[in-house]
Amino acid sequence: MLAYIGLGSNLKGPKAQIKRALAALNDNNGTELMTASSLYESKPLLDIPGPNYINAVCKIETKLSAIDLLDLCQEIEESQQRVREVKWGSRTIDLDILLYGEQVISNKRLTIPHPEAINRAFVLVPLFEIDPTVKIPLLGPIKTLLNRINKSDVKKL
Repeated sequence: MLAYIGLGSNLKGPKAQIKRALAALNDNNGTELMTASSLYESKPLLDIPGPNYINAVCKIETKLSAIDLLDLCQEIEESQQRVREVKWGSRTIDLDILLYGEQVISNKRLTIPHPEAINRAFVLVPLFEIDPTVKIPLLGPIKTLLNRINKSDVKKL
């Protein structure tokens, strides 16, 4: 199954945090890193105080179920000392499953496609970079979604 994961960090060496998370995804028996976007810089959401974020999106091949992939992402976050104090607050690493094949999933733990992805340039811009033909289930082609948001919110590094 192809899946896309958004990564973000703004604490303790964000570029290194992203690289560690990508390596951890690739090192797991159930996942293989296919490609990763460039790194992008973005401001914190809702003007929450904190340093700017470094973001990326990766494409993986996985044998894991969507919930098992979520568990893996959360294990990686924990191994990199992710602390959940403030929603959308500063963090060492954040991994969000954006897409899991063409599946639409909605339960207590997981919503796919990621419900906020279509509003976030720091997700859509790197996603478009690695797969300009991807279609977001229920929402349409990435190019159409990208054309309706402000892309100046992100800067390619």
